[in-house]
Amino acid sequence: MHDVKTTQVSKNTNNSGLIESSQAGVHPCLEKLLRRHLQTPWAQPLHRPTLDAYRQLKYAGVLPSYPPLILDSGCGTGMSTRGLANLYPGHLVIGVDRSQARLARGQNCSPVDKSGNCTMVRAELATFWRLLANDGCNPEKHFILYPNPWPKPGHLSRRWHGHPVFPQLLSLGGEIELRCNWEIYALEFALAVGIATGETCEVARILPDHGVSPFEKKYLERGHPLFSVYVPAKTTAGFRAAWHAGRFKQ
Repeated sequence: MHDVKTTQVSKNTNNSGLIESSQAGVHPCLEKLLRRHLQTPWAQPLHRPTLDAYRQLKYAGVLPSYPPLILDSGCGTGMSTRGLANLYPGHLVIGVDRSQARLARGQNCSPVDKSGNCTMVRAELATFWRLLANDGCNPEKHFILYPNPWPKPGHLSRRWHGHPVFPQLLSLGGEIELRCNWEIYALEFALAVGIATGETCEVARILPDHGVSPFEKKYLERGHPLFSVYVPAKTTAGFRAAWHAGRFKQ
C-alpha cells in the first residue's frame, strides 16, 4: 500500500478535523524519552481483556499464523482491514481496535470476529503487540493508519513513537506504514525510527486515489494534507536482532 502517489493537495481545505496543537515542531524531549525506553524494556502488566481476546485467537486456531500475517493496528470500523484482506488474499489480515463502538459500526460485535482471511479483534494495542512478539508472530506488513495524534505537548509519551512499547513495535518486524494528517506526528515517528535503527526514514506527502479508512476518506474529502512514513522490513529486522541481543541496555 505504501506505493501511493505523492503530490501536492488543493489549498481549498476544510479546517474541520485538522490537528490543533501548541507544539510547532518535533518535540524536544523525543530523543531523550526514546533512548530511555530503548535502555529499559517496558514491564507493565498486560491488559487482561486483551490477553483473554488473544487467547481466543489462539484457541480458534488463528494464531500462530501460518499464512503471512498483515496487521492493521487501530483498525476502527474494520474498513481498512477488509480492504487489505481483499488486496492480499493469500495473507491473514488481523485488524485490532480497542473501541467496541468503532468495531460495532463495522458490524463487528464480538471480541474476535473472523471472516475468510480477515479477523477483527477488540484489544489494547500495546499489550497485543507484546503478545505477538512473545509468540514470535511477526507480521509481513504492519499498517498504523491515523492513530490518535495526542497533540498536546504533554502527551508525547502517549504517541506510539514516545510510548514505552515503541521498541517492541519495531521488534515485531516486517514493513511498517504509518499514515496521519498531522505532519509533526509523521516527522516524529520517522525520527524515532531513525534513532532506534540508525536508518534514515523519510516522510512523504500523499494523495491516495481513495480513502482506505473512514478517517482517510473524510480527510481526503476535506482536502487535508496527508503524510506517510514507510519503514522497510530490512530496517525492522536489523532492529529486532539488536533488540534481542540486548545491545541497547546500559
